[in-house]
Amino acid sequence: MVIEDNHAILDVITLILESEAFNVAGLNKGADFIEHVSEFNPDVIIMDIMLPDIDGRVLLKELKEKDSTSHIPVLMISARYNATNYTLDGVSADDFMAKPFNIDELMDKIYALLKA
Repeated sequence: MVIEDNHAILDVITLILESEAFNVAGLNKGADFIEHVSEFNPDVIIMDIMLPDIDGRVLLKELKEKDSTSHIPVLMISARYNATNYTLDGVSADDFMAKPFNIDELMDKIYALLKA
């Protein structure tokens, strides 16, 4: 599952993942996020921090606090934050990547999360 408000980035990540035989659900805002996660049951979530309707870190906290979704690995992505300053209320993602990012690095991080 990919949550990214920039349509170009969302499309690129989706195409790359689909080319690797992943089934991808893309969202461009955080509305009804937990419902979408429950319906899609993703193996991994790639989530931007800066979304038009909510801070992605708030969604991450919500996801990690629910027993039914806390096990899902999350890769946070951001152009504004970095790996040392993006956490909110002590909740951190399973991994972090700054934008712009390298496609090979993205795939390496996704596969590492799936193996964890």
